[in-house]
Amino acid sequence: MDLHLQDKVFIVTGGAKGIGEGITKVLAAEGAIVAVVGRNQADNLKTVAEVEAQGGRAFSVVAELTDPAACERAVAESAAAYGRIDGLVNNAGVNDGVGLENGSYEAFIASLHRNLIHYYLMAHHALPYLKASKGAIVNISSKSAETGQGGTSAYAASNGGRNALTREWAVELLPYGIRVNAIVVAECYTPLYARWIQTLPNPEATLAKIKSRIPLGKRMTTAEEIAYMAAFLLSDRSSHTTGQLIYVDGGYVHLDRAIE
Repeated sequence: MDLHLQDKVFIVTGGAKGIGEGITKVLAAEGAIVAVVGRNQADNLKTVAEVEAQGGRAFSVVAELTDPAACERAVAESAAAYGRIDGLVNNAGVNDGVGLENGSYEAFIASLHRNLIHYYLMAHHALPYLKASKGAIVNISSKSAETGQGGTSAYAASNGGRNALTREWAVELLPYGIRVNAIVVAECYTPLYARWIQTLPNPEATLAKIKSRIPLGKRMTTAEEIAYMAAFLLSDRSSHTTGQLIYVDGGYVHLDRAIE
Protein backbone atom coordinates (compact mmCIF):
# COMPACT_ATOMS: atom_id res chain seq x y z
CA MET A 1 0.00 0.00 0.00
CA ASP A 2 1.30 3.43 -0.96
CA LEU A 3 0.92 5.65 2.12
CA HIS A 4 1.39 8.84 0.06
CA LEU A 5 4.25 10.01 2.29
CA GLN A 6 6.70 10.83 -0.49
CA ASP A 7 8.51 14.13 0.19
CA LYS A 8 6.47 14.90 3.30
CA VAL A 9 8.38 16.26 6.28
CA PHE A 10 7.91 14.74 9.72
CA ILE A 11 9.40 15.56 13.10
CA VAL A 12 10.18 12.55 15.30
CA THR A 13 11.31 13.40 18.83
CA GLY A 14 13.70 10.87 20.29
CA GLY A 15 14.03 9.73 16.69
CA ALA A 16 17.51 8.25 16.99
CA LYS A 17 16.85 5.39 19.40
CA GLY A 18 14.37 2.65 20.20
CA ILE A 19 10.81 3.23 19.07
CA GLY A 20 11.72 6.64 17.65
CA GLU A 21 14.48 5.13 15.52
CA GLY A 22 12.04 2.55 14.21
CA ILE A 23 9.58 5.28 13.25
CA THR A 24 12.30 7.36 11.59
CA LYS A 25 13.42 4.45 9.44
CA VAL A 26 9.94 3.34 8.41
CA LEU A 27 8.91 6.88 7.45
CA ALA A 28 12.11 7.35 5.44
CA ALA A 29 11.55 4.01 3.69
CA GLU A 30 8.13 5.35 2.64
CA GLY A 31 9.80 8.34 0.99
CA ALA A 32 9.29 10.88 3.77
CA ILE A 33 11.91 13.30 5.07
CA VAL A 34 12.49 12.98 8.82
CA ALA A 35 13.75 15.57 11.28
CA VAL A 36 15.45 13.43 13.93
CA VAL A 37 15.13 15.48 17.11
CA GLY A 38 17.21 14.51 20.13
CA ARG A 39 19.77 15.77 22.60
CA ASN A 40 22.73 13.75 21.32
CA GLN A 41 24.18 14.82 17.98
CA ALA A 42 26.23 11.62 17.61
CA ASP A 43 23.14 9.44 18.04
CA ASN A 44 21.14 11.60 15.66
CA LEU A 45 23.83 11.51 12.97
CA LYS A 46 24.25 7.75 13.30
CA THR A 47 20.55 7.22 12.56
CA VAL A 48 20.63 9.79 9.74
CA ALA A 49 23.60 7.97 8.17
CA GLU A 50 21.79 4.62 8.40
CA VAL A 51 18.72 6.14 6.75
CA GLU A 52 20.79 7.66 3.97
CA ALA A 53 22.62 4.38 3.40
CA GLN A 54 19.23 2.87 2.57
CA GLY A 55 18.42 5.67 0.13
CA GLY A 56 16.23 7.65 2.54
CA ARG A 57 16.34 11.23 3.74
CA ALA A 58 16.69 12.49 7.29
CA PHE A 59 18.46 15.28 9.14
CA SER A 60 19.54 15.95 12.70
CA VAL A 61 18.04 18.57 14.98
CA VAL A 62 19.84 18.75 18.32
CA ALA A 63 17.55 19.77 21.19
CA GLU A 64 17.25 19.14 24.91
CA LEU A 65 13.48 18.93 25.06
CA THR A 66 13.27 19.57 28.79
CA ASP A 67 14.23 23.16 27.85
CA PRO A 68 11.12 24.99 26.57
CA ALA A 69 13.18 27.32 24.40
CA ALA A 70 14.86 24.33 22.78
CA CYS A 71 11.46 22.95 21.77
CA GLU A 72 10.66 26.16 19.91
CA ARG A 73 14.07 26.14 18.21
CA ALA A 74 13.69 22.49 17.22
CA VAL A 75 10.42 23.16 15.43
CA ALA A 76 11.79 26.27 13.73
CA GLU A 77 14.90 24.44 12.54
CA SER A 78 12.85 21.48 11.30
CA ALA A 79 10.51 23.75 9.37
CA ALA A 80 13.31 25.82 7.89
CA ALA A 81 15.01 22.80 6.32
CA TYR A 82 12.27 22.16 3.75
CA GLY A 83 9.78 24.94 4.36
CA ARG A 84 7.04 22.75 5.78
CA ILE A 85 5.99 20.27 8.46
CA ASP A 86 3.48 17.57 7.57
CA GLY A 87 3.38 15.70 10.85
CA LEU A 88 4.74 15.44 14.37
CA VAL A 89 5.55 12.29 16.32
CA ASN A 90 5.90 13.03 20.03
CA ASN A 91 7.93 10.10 21.27
CA ALA A 92 10.82 11.17 23.50
CA GLY A 93 10.65 10.21 27.17
CA VAL A 94 11.83 7.79 29.80
CA ASN A 95 10.29 5.68 32.55
CA ASP A 96 12.39 7.29 35.25
CA GLY A 97 10.99 5.68 38.39
CA VAL A 98 9.81 8.79 40.21
CA GLY A 99 7.35 7.25 42.65
CA LEU A 100 5.08 8.51 45.40
CA GLU A 101 7.07 7.12 48.31
CA ASN A 102 10.57 7.64 46.93
CA GLY A 103 9.96 10.85 44.97
CA SER A 104 9.84 14.56 45.64
CA TYR A 105 8.21 17.66 44.23
CA GLU A 106 11.37 18.54 42.31
CA ALA A 107 11.78 15.05 40.86
CA PHE A 108 8.10 14.86 39.89
CA ILE A 109 8.19 18.20 38.04
CA ALA A 110 11.46 17.28 36.32
CA SER A 111 9.90 14.03 35.13
CA LEU A 112 6.90 15.88 33.71
CA HIS A 113 9.35 17.98 31.69
CA ARG A 114 11.08 14.82 30.45
CA ASN A 115 7.86 13.06 29.53
CA LEU A 116 4.89 15.38 29.00
CA ILE A 117 5.51 19.10 28.79
CA HIS A 118 7.55 18.91 25.60
CA TYR A 119 4.67 17.02 23.95
CA TYR A 120 2.58 20.15 24.42
CA LEU A 121 5.36 22.55 23.42
CA MET A 122 6.32 20.70 20.25
CA ALA A 123 2.69 20.57 19.13
CA HIS A 124 2.12 24.21 20.07
CA HIS A 125 5.06 25.45 18.04
CA ALA A 126 4.40 23.08 15.11
CA LEU A 127 0.75 24.06 14.87
CA PRO A 128 1.05 26.89 12.30
CA TYR A 129 2.88 24.53 9.93
CA LEU A 130 0.41 21.69 10.55
CA LYS A 131 -2.48 24.05 9.78
CA ALA A 132 -0.88 24.88 6.45
CA SER A 133 -0.31 21.21 5.55
CA LYS A 134 -3.42 19.77 7.24
CA GLY A 135 -0.96 17.46 8.91
CA ALA A 136 -1.23 14.93 11.69
CA ILE A 137 0.10 14.32 15.19
CA VAL A 138 0.93 10.95 16.71
CA ASN A 139 1.66 10.77 20.43
CA ILE A 140 3.50 7.71 21.74
CA SER A 141 2.07 6.67 25.10
CA SER A 142 2.36 3.79 27.55
CA LYS A 143 0.17 1.23 29.28
CA SER A 144 1.30 2.63 32.64
CA ALA A 145 -1.47 5.25 32.43
CA GLU A 146 -4.09 2.49 32.59
CA THR A 147 -2.54 -0.51 34.27
CA GLY A 148 -0.33 1.14 36.84
CA GLN A 149 3.14 -0.21 37.47
CA GLY A 150 4.26 0.85 40.93
CA GLY A 151 7.04 3.25 41.79
CA THR A 152 6.59 5.44 38.73
CA SER A 153 3.95 8.07 39.55
CA ALA A 154 5.41 10.78 37.34
CA TYR A 155 5.69 8.58 34.25
CA ALA A 156 2.18 7.21 34.75
CA ALA A 157 0.83 10.75 35.15
CA SER A 158 2.68 11.84 32.03
CA ASN A 159 1.16 9.06 29.98
CA GLY A 160 -2.29 9.83 31.32
CA GLY A 161 -1.64 13.37 30.18
CA ARG A 162 -0.49 12.20 26.75
CA ASN A 163 -3.71 10.25 26.30
CA ALA A 164 -5.88 13.15 27.46
CA LEU A 165 -4.06 15.65 25.24
CA THR A 166 -4.54 13.33 22.27
CA ARG A 167 -8.31 13.52 22.60
CA GLU A 168 -8.32 17.20 23.57
CA TRP A 169 -6.23 18.19 20.55
CA ALA A 170 -8.29 15.99 18.25
CA VAL A 171 -11.32 18.11 19.22
CA GLU A 172 -9.56 21.47 19.18
CA LEU A 173 -7.95 20.86 15.78
CA LEU A 174 -11.00 19.52 13.96
CA PRO A 175 -11.60 22.86 12.19
CA TYR A 176 -8.14 22.64 10.61
CA GLY A 177 -8.42 19.04 9.46
CA ILE A 178 -5.51 18.04 11.70
CA ARG A 179 -5.85 14.50 13.00
CA VAL A 180 -4.39 13.49 16.38
CA ASN A 181 -3.98 9.92 17.58
CA ALA A 182 -1.89 8.04 20.12
CA ILE A 183 -0.16 4.68 20.07
CA VAL A 184 -0.17 3.00 23.46
CA VAL A 185 2.85 0.76 23.99
CA ALA A 186 3.06 -2.05 26.52
CA GLU A 187 6.14 -4.29 26.39
CA CYS A 188 8.35 -3.19 23.48
CA TYR A 189 11.93 -4.45 23.41
CA THR A 190 14.31 -1.54 22.89
CA PRO A 191 17.92 -0.90 24.00
CA LEU A 192 16.55 1.14 26.92
CA TYR A 193 14.27 -1.75 27.92
CA ALA A 194 17.20 -4.16 27.64
CA ARG A 195 19.30 -2.01 29.98
CA TRP A 196 16.42 -1.78 32.45
CA ILE A 197 15.85 -5.52 32.55
CA GLN A 198 19.52 -6.05 33.40
CA THR A 199 19.10 -3.97 36.58
CA LEU A 200 16.65 -6.52 37.99
CA PRO A 201 17.42 -9.72 39.88
CA ASN A 202 17.40 -12.73 37.54
CA PRO A 203 16.90 -10.66 34.38
CA GLU A 204 16.52 -13.59 32.00
CA ALA A 205 13.86 -15.25 34.14
CA THR A 206 12.08 -11.91 34.60
CA LEU A 207 12.05 -11.27 30.86
CA ALA A 208 10.68 -14.75 30.19
CA LYS A 209 7.92 -14.15 32.75
CA ILE A 210 6.98 -10.83 31.10
CA LYS A 211 6.84 -12.44 27.66
CA SER A 212 4.64 -15.24 29.00
CA ARG A 213 2.01 -12.65 29.96
CA ILE A 214 1.69 -11.16 26.47
CA PRO A 215 -1.32 -12.91 24.92
CA LEU A 216 -0.40 -12.73 21.22
CA GLY A 217 2.64 -14.86 20.52
CA LYS A 218 4.08 -14.64 24.04
CA ARG A 219 6.62 -12.15 22.73
CA MET A 220 7.54 -8.50 22.97
CA THR A 221 6.27 -5.92 20.51
CA THR A 222 8.98 -4.69 18.13
CA ALA A 223 9.82 -1.05 17.46
CA GLU A 224 9.08 -1.69 13.79
CA GLU A 225 5.52 -2.79 14.62
CA ILE A 226 4.96 0.49 16.45
CA ALA A 227 6.53 2.34 13.53
CA TYR A 228 4.22 0.84 10.91
CA MET A 229 1.19 1.98 12.90
CA ALA A 230 2.68 5.46 13.29
CA ALA A 231 3.27 5.73 9.54
CA PHE A 232 -0.31 4.68 8.83
CA LEU A 233 -1.74 7.20 11.31
CA LEU A 234 0.36 9.98 9.79
CA SER A 235 -0.80 9.11 6.29
CA ASP A 236 -3.98 10.05 4.47
CA ARG A 237 -4.82 6.34 4.39
CA SER A 238 -6.15 6.93 7.93
CA SER A 239 -7.99 10.07 6.83
CA HIS A 240 -11.06 9.50 9.05
CA THR A 241 -9.23 8.42 12.21
CA THR A 242 -8.72 10.96 14.98
CA GLY A 243 -8.83 11.07 18.76
CA GLN A 244 -8.00 7.37 19.03
CA LEU A 245 -5.75 5.52 21.46
CA ILE A 246 -4.40 2.61 19.42
CA TYR A 247 -2.96 -0.29 21.42
CA VAL A 248 -0.09 -2.03 19.64
CA ASP A 249 0.63 -4.43 22.47
CA GLY A 250 -0.16 -8.02 21.53
CA GLY A 251 -3.35 -7.77 23.57
CA TYR A 252 -1.46 -7.06 26.80
CA VAL A 253 -3.77 -4.40 28.22
CA HIS A 254 -7.22 -5.61 27.25
CA LEU A 255 -7.07 -9.38 26.85
CA ASP A 256 -7.10 -11.83 29.71
CA ARG A 257 -3.46 -12.70 30.24
CA ALA A 258 -4.45 -16.14 31.51
CA ILE A 259 -5.46 -17.12 27.96
CA GLU A 260 -3.49 -20.10 26.70
